[in-house]
Amino acid sequence: MKQVIISLVCLLATSISFEEQATVLACPGDNTFTGSTSTDWGTSSNWSEGCVPADDGGAITGTITIASNCVVSSGNSANYTFGSESSLVIEDGITLTNNGTGTWSIDEMKGNGTYCENLPISGSLKPGEDCYGGLHPAFSEFNSSNVTIYVSGNNVVIETNGLPDHTSPYWADTNPLNIDPVCTTEAQMSPGDIDNFNGSFSLTIPIEPALAANSSSTGLGAIGIARSGSVIYNDEEGPNVPLDNAVGSLDCNGAHTGPQSYHYHLEPVAWSEDDQNLIGVMSDGFFIYGRKCQSTGTYPTDLDASGGHTSRTQHCSEEHYHYHIENELYLNEYYILFPGDYQGTPNGIN
Repeated sequence: MKQVIISLVCLLATSISFEEQATVLACPGDNTFTGSTSTDWGTSSNWSEGCVPADDGGAITGTITIASNCVVSSGNSANYTFGSESSLVIEDGITLTNNGTGTWSIDEMKGNGTYCENLPISGSLKPGEDCYGGLHPAFSEFNSSNVTIYVSGNNVVIETNGLPDHTSPYWADTNPLNIDPVCTTEAQMSPGDIDNFNGSFSLTIPIEPALAANSSSTGLGAIGIARSGSVIYNDEEGPNVPLDNAVGSLDCNGAHTGPQSYHYHLEPVAWSEDDQNLIGVMSDGFFIYGRKCQSTGTYPTDLDASGGHTSRTQHCSEEHYHYHIENELYLNEYYILFPGDYQGTPNGIN
């Protein structure tokens, strides 16, 4: 596993000098930041074990979990190494802000929280205008019951069970998420229930995806992972077979089953309908959003041939490339999720 070296402003969040920090209780092993007293990393009472994490002779041992918003003060220059015997877990919706001046080496970061730093750093984690998570803040919107996301070296690993988190007539009759067909009919529906698919998928993408010199076409099968947990397909129903004849089988979220999974072809209205909401991430590492863009509040007019452009989003104050569902009707009533080519380098979804 390639190591990510992060030189940052960080660590023990105290208001005392570095020399005085020697009096702070420190201990090795598993520890959870609860924030029971404050957001200060360096306050022993904020930790489940009553002491701040210790490097135990050069490397952290055990799992350090950040369960409450935490700040590492600028007055600390201590170093931390999270290696093979340890991990850093930042829970959903939680931010760890590192303002120290030490060096943190992190082999693997887990959880859907955000790791922030306020000064430029070396290595592969890039700060945004204010801060940047080891996991991009957009990942916090993925359903953590279905999707596991973590940093491994220079990459982000996304693992999903392939299941959606909303109602559909494609759930088995005994499933509480099953509903009667509305946008399709039982006669038109594809064979197979969601419950019957072994939809386990894994996608590894760079922490910092880059535009490729040339675009590349999408193939059949999964081309992205939606925030619900299910996968994204393109606008074809087979090799050079357009979706036209199969559109009647799609549920109200533009999805159906087969041959390997429940998957989306059209705008998934369960969580995005004519808005700027996050849809998911494509296999080239770029996020895809709804038909509108947060930077303007309306439909973007500068999209490239793949429905992509560079602008701010609700997840990042720094402009970055991302895709949108294009505001162009398909068969006079639908919106294709992703009919274009990848603008980055695609990675396999296995």
